[in-house]
Amino acid sequence: MSKTLIRGANVLGGEPLDVLIDGETVEAVGTDLDAEGAEVVEAGGKVLLPGLVDLHTHLREPGREDSETVLTGTRAAASGGYTAVFAMANTFPVADTAGVVEQVWRLGREHGYCDVQPIGAVTVGLEGRKLAELGAMHESAAGVTVFSDDGKCVDDAVIMRRALEYVKAFGGVVAQHAQEPRLTEGAQMNEGVVSAELGLGGWPAVAEESIIARDVLLAEHVGSRVHICHLSTAGSVEIVRWAKSRGIDVTAEVTPHHLLLTDELVRSYNPVYKVNPPLRTERDVLALREALADGTIDIVATDHAPHPHEDKDCEWAAAAMGMVGLETALSVVQETMVDTGLLDWAGVADRMSAAPARIGRAAGHGRPVSAGEPANLTLVDTAYRGPVDPAGFASRSRNTPYEGRELPGRVTHTWLRGKATLIDGKLA
Repeated sequence: MSKTLIRGANVLGGEPLDVLIDGETVEAVGTDLDAEGAEVVEAGGKVLLPGLVDLHTHLREPGREDSETVLTGTRAAASGGYTAVFAMANTFPVADTAGVVEQVWRLGREHGYCDVQPIGAVTVGLEGRKLAELGAMHESAAGVTVFSDDGKCVDDAVIMRRALEYVKAFGGVVAQHAQEPRLTEGAQMNEGVVSAELGLGGWPAVAEESIIARDVLLAEHVGSRVHICHLSTAGSVEIVRWAKSRGIDVTAEVTPHHLLLTDELVRSYNPVYKVNPPLRTERDVLALREALADGTIDIVATDHAPHPHEDKDCEWAAAAMGMVGLETALSVVQETMVDTGLLDWAGVADRMSAAPARIGRAAGHGRPVSAGEPANLTLVDTAYRGPVDPAGFASRSRNTPYEGRELPGRVTHTWLRGKATLIDGKLA
């Protein structure tokens, strides 16, 4: 196996150090390391992070290969600095059996741009009526530990309780899409002043908050783990903060777009801003940033949701919900959290690598940049700033809300177990 010397990198934003990769692992971290026989990457003050881990990615395969495939999605992940992603279950067919999750897992292994860990559905067909084969998916080659009906809420309290009880036996976690369906019928955007002025159906904050409140109480009652997907409101933050103060085993994620964008953008009627949960208010955005900084929200997850052009380039009411996010996530986090002083780069490494790896049990990921650890690494040019150009995306879809917007930071290199998947900003 070849050696690579990363010279002069600011490890977690600290002082410049050399990092020597030998085969699949980090051999040494220090100053003036011997580069003999090694390929040298001049880091020049760039920030070196552990490879990013996304707990919430839609890869669409099987069934919607017109919007994304495991290959294109993992190439997008590598471009964004990710070495592992968790693939959501809302595929066609739904990933509710051992056979489907193993198919996704094997495709990830074959393509090799990042590790792919399938998420299993909680209920058969995402229909919310009958538990899926949770045990069989866990015992499969894919070793599923995270289960979610994301895209739909497990709104039946009895089904949710049973799921929490079932996964407790093997240390699994249920990741909830918190959306009370009766309160969001016909919803098109955040319920508030803007929805009233535009005459669009509102998605009230209480529809999210009521489900989170119920589920943290169920998790406490059962003694199991619950994870809250794409938390989006200030009220949800307070519920999670309260639950953690009681010792309830709850974790939560926030998306990059909910850290930056607000419902004011919907005034353009541009469907690129249509997403579920919807963009909220400036007050919510500020509360989410503070909660991510203080640890109430554990991680950043992209909710990468690719759609073909025809599903987004249409009238608002008919447009699909969702945004791509793998290739811009780190830039948005730098803009909203690092450049504002709310997080340092060590904090980013925790929220985007260590913590999601821990929640999802992603072995070998989220590890410190130190000798003997797997060489899953990301090198970032934090001084870069430029406009987002979706024409250069590796994803098959282009539904980004950041087209033309200037964002900081650019991932230049990604290594998966010592093998470069991205070199000088280009896929290997």
